[in-house]
Amino acid sequence: MPDHDWRAEFPILERKTYLNSCSLGALSRRALARVAAFHEEWHQYGAAAWYDIWMARLAALRARVAILLNARTEEVALTASISAGLAALASALDYRARPRVVVAELDFPTLAYAWINRPDVELVMVPSDDGFTIDPVRFAAAVDERTSLIATSHVFFTTGAIQPLRPLAEIAHRHGALLLVDAYQSAGQVPIDVRADDLDFLLTGPLKWLLGGPGLAYLYVRESLIPELHPTVTGWFAARDQFAFDIASFEPKDDARRFELGTPALPTVHSALGGQELIDKLGVNSILARNATLTDHLLDGLADAGLRVRGPATHDERRSAIVMIEHREPAAAVAAMARQDIIVDARPGYLRVSPHFYNSIEDVDRFMTALLGVPA
Repeated sequence: MPDHDWRAEFPILERKTYLNSCSLGALSRRALARVAAFHEEWHQYGAAAWYDIWMARLAALRARVAILLNARTEEVALTASISAGLAALASALDYRARPRVVVAELDFPTLAYAWINRPDVELVMVPSDDGFTIDPVRFAAAVDERTSLIATSHVFFTTGAIQPLRPLAEIAHRHGALLLVDAYQSAGQVPIDVRADDLDFLLTGPLKWLLGGPGLAYLYVRESLIPELHPTVTGWFAARDQFAFDIASFEPKDDARRFELGTPALPTVHSALGGQELIDKLGVNSILARNATLTDHLLDGLADAGLRVRGPATHDERRSAIVMIEHREPAAAVAAMARQDIIVDARPGYLRVSPHFYNSIEDVDRFMTALLGVPA
C-alpha cells in the first residue's frame, strides 16, 4: 500500500503530521464531497429530501456497516453515540434472574457507566494482570449463572491491546450469558467478524479509524435475539410505522432499528459513507498490515531511544496501531509537538500515538525526532 496513493486524499496531511487517529480519523476528500452533496440537496429539496433521498442514505450506511462486520443489514442500527446505543440496549435486558454485568478495568468508562448507577445490576470489574490486556481466565472466574452480560472492548483504548473475542463468547455462552463488544477502537484497523466470533452485540462508530467523524455510532444485534428485546429507552425512529405519528401506542420495528432513537446526524451519515468507501476499497486486512509496519517502525525507534511503552516493546500480534509511551508530562509533550505541527494525544502517564494507513514512515521519523527533543 504505497503512501502516495492515499495521502493526497486527506487535506490535514498537507498541514500536519497527524498521528492521532484513535481520537479522530482524518477527514477525506471523499467525505467532504459527500457532505457538500448533502448540503446541495438541502438547498435544492429542503425537507422533501428526507423521503426521496436521505432515508435511502441511512439504509445504505447500515448495509455498508453490515458488510464490514459480516452481519446482515437487519442486524444493524444507527445511534447517536456509543453511550446512546448502550442505553437503549441496557434498557432491553432483564436483570431479575441475572443481575451481574462483567466489564474489564481497561475498558473505556462508558461501558461501566451504562450499568454503574442501576440498583438492579451487580457490576463486576475484572482486573488486568499485566496492565496491557486481560487474561480470559479472569472473565471465566467472574461469570456465573447469575451473569447476564460480558461487556468489554475489542481494542483497549489506553493500551492498544487486541482482545480475542471468541474465547469470551464461549465463556459467556457456557453460562447462558451474552457478549457485548465495544469495537470503537478496532473497526477500521482490525478485522471484525461477528459470525466467526459468535458475538451477540457490538457497538462501534465512524469517529476514529472509520474516518467518518462524530455524532454517529453503530449497533449490531444478533438477529435471533431481536424479537425478545424490547428497549424502554427508545425514540420515534424505532417505531414500526414512525410516520403514522401515533402518540397513543408504540410497536417497535422488527429488526435492529428498534434500538434507534431520534433523527440521525445527517452530515455525519454522509461523511461516514465517504470514509467507509475508503475502508472498503483498501480492505481492513491490508490496513492492519500497513498499520503494523508503521507501528513496528515506531516501536523500533522507541526501543533504540531507550523509551518505555505500555505492553510489549516489540511487534506482538496482540498489538493494534495504538502505542502508549511512558512520559512524566504527557500534556506538555503534546503541546510541544503541536507547536511543530505534529498531532498526538495524552493519557495519564502516557503519550499516545496512533498511525493509520495514510501515514508514512517519514511521519513516524518526524515524530521521533521531535520526541527526542522533548524532556521525558
